[in-house]
Amino acid sequence: MNYQETTQWMFSRLPMYQQQGASAYKKDLTNTILLSAHLGNPERRIKTIHVAGTNGKGSVSNMLASVLQEAGYKTGLYTSPHLKDFRERIKINGQDIPEEAVCSFIAQNKVFFEENQLSFFEMTVGLAFDYFDKENVDVAVIETGMGGRLDSTNIITPLVSVITNIGFDHMQFLGNTEEAIAGEKAGIIKNNIPIVIGEHTDITKKVFTGKALATGSDIYFAQDEVIADYPSDLTGAYQANNKKTVLKTIALLQKHFNITEDNIRNGLLNVKRNTGFIGRWQQINDKPVAVCDTAHNAHGLKIVVQQLLQQPFEKLHIVFGVVNDKDLTDILPLLPKAAEYYFCRPDVPRGLDAEVLQQNAAEQGLSGEVYPSVTAAYKAALSNASADDFIYIGGSTFVVAEIL
Repeated sequence: MNYQETTQWMFSRLPMYQQQGASAYKKDLTNTILLSAHLGNPERRIKTIHVAGTNGKGSVSNMLASVLQEAGYKTGLYTSPHLKDFRERIKINGQDIPEEAVCSFIAQNKVFFEENQLSFFEMTVGLAFDYFDKENVDVAVIETGMGGRLDSTNIITPLVSVITNIGFDHMQFLGNTEEAIAGEKAGIIKNNIPIVIGEHTDITKKVFTGKALATGSDIYFAQDEVIADYPSDLTGAYQANNKKTVLKTIALLQKHFNITEDNIRNGLLNVKRNTGFIGRWQQINDKPVAVCDTAHNAHGLKIVVQQLLQQPFEKLHIVFGVVNDKDLTDILPLLPKAAEYYFCRPDVPRGLDAEVLQQNAAEQGLSGEVYPSVTAAYKAALSNASADDFIYIGGSTFVVAEIL
């Protein structure tokens, strides 16, 4: 199979959370452990950093990778989901995994995948570990997909574990209380491995401290520490907390790697160039200014809306779409009423019908028209907006993916 055929097989034949939702979620690590053994346990030969959390995982992971690259280390980066191409999930020094490597891995292991009914995510994690091992990376930054305790990436023993924050997302899998979700994320805390917590509440701090005590792990709360600020090319307001998390993690990694002040400064200033990171408060047009962002839950959208309302504009236009398992009563009240909305459905099976979104939005005092696609909605916003207006595109990772 060529690359297109290979990825089509992966997407169509195997369960995948970002397309299917709940049916793709597996509640144990049995298959991942089985696959790892089949591949010769490649994750045991890689130095890793493990990153979990409700929001900010991608930003923190990419910033860490950028700093390590600036320090001269061959750096693997595993993140999810992808925006445009599956290969974005697996990178070395900012370069996507080659198409041939994806095709070869699937071809060699396809029978095993089918016989053991591996999920898309389990298979992809195996590919990442196998690729990083074969390419002899110096270190790999590994982002969890969802949760932590039962996440397929949670078979590694990292140098440092990181939990960015806890918010209410994926509650059908992780629990509907702060304490329950924190407990799932805390599952990445390993025996005697230091853990950095980005943001916490009294409730989550208690959960994390308890787990760290049980595992004998040194624990650090980045938001409580005075850490020097550095400029970054990631300009979303939420990046302030993510940078603190990164800087505390780097301080711990300096025990294992030679990372200088210049490496840190250059790494944070050149994240996009070094890792190819996109979709976070990313400006895609000028006059009118148009910005897209992948924030998709209340925790993330609240900060994004605050930043949005601080921008200078004559009129605000918002292109908005969500997936069908999103709690609209949680996110719609956060959105500004003084805006013209362009409701759309992301082009994935889980996409929520734009008419349903419009009806729910109207109940919150948000008004706008329905459009047949994300692209059509964005084109309409560009057509309607004057040079001094502002366009925001968001609500879902898939909305941003279609725009980019």
